[in-house]
Amino acid sequence: MTGTDQYHNAAKRRLARGELVLCMGLRQARTVDIAQIARAAGFDAVYIDMEHSPIGFETTSTLCAASLGIGLTPLVRIPGHSGEDMSRALDGGAQGVIIPQVQSAAEAAAAVRDCRFPPVGRRSVMGSGPALGYAPLALGEVNSRLNEDTLVIVMVETAEGIARADEIAAVAGVDMLLIGSNDLCTDMGVPGQLRHPKIREAFVTVARACSMHGRVLGVGGVRGDLELQRELVGMGARFIIAGHDVHYLMAAARKDAEQLRQLELK
Repeated sequence: MTGTDQYHNAAKRRLARGELVLCMGLRQARTVDIAQIARAAGFDAVYIDMEHSPIGFETTSTLCAASLGIGLTPLVRIPGHSGEDMSRALDGGAQGVIIPQVQSAAEAAAAVRDCRFPPVGRRSVMGSGPALGYAPLALGEVNSRLNEDTLVIVMVETAEGIARADEIAAVAGVDMLLIGSNDLCTDMGVPGQLRHPKIREAFVTVARACSMHGRVLGVGGVRGDLELQRELVGMGARFIIAGHDVHYLMAAARKDAEQLRQLELK
């Protein structure tokens, strides 16, 4: 592997081949070794969750750079719909941005414009950066490479977003519709009930929209239910957020504590 080949978005290439991409969320980790841990555990991507953690851009960029160096695709979930946040995340090394609470085609189109360089969008030009290994490329090549490699992921996690899934999926430049299952359950009045008929119908609706418009179907918030995950893959899901660092730490720590408590003297 030579030149900038190693910096191509490996997860996006896997998705283009119809393969399953497993993503691990990062909320607690702040050091670069978490990228190696995620890679060794078998994940294809990580997403730094700026929506539900106090992680700032400097730490986010550091985690992205660490991931890029070992072929792990770094994604960033920004807190809202700010174009400035999208640009800063991408300039800092993210190979994709996850935009929460997208509820219309207009919001999806705005995200595309903020994440892509002209003539596709309006992203401000920085030049070569961490996402390309700082390779000395002509600006036109930088822009086209990053336009090609960047994943624009819009989250549909409200009843309104589900109702408009077809029009959101029809927006040119959107790569993936990611179902935020827990927010969706809460918005629909059935918090935590991932197998509720309303949620099942929502999964089917988004899967159909993705299939019709050639978008990737992604799902988050369904960790621990392998059978449901299998059903979603059967519907066409190719991107699964399996869990996040806090969940994995708590699960392993709780299991050990419970087992060790059995050793207490009576």
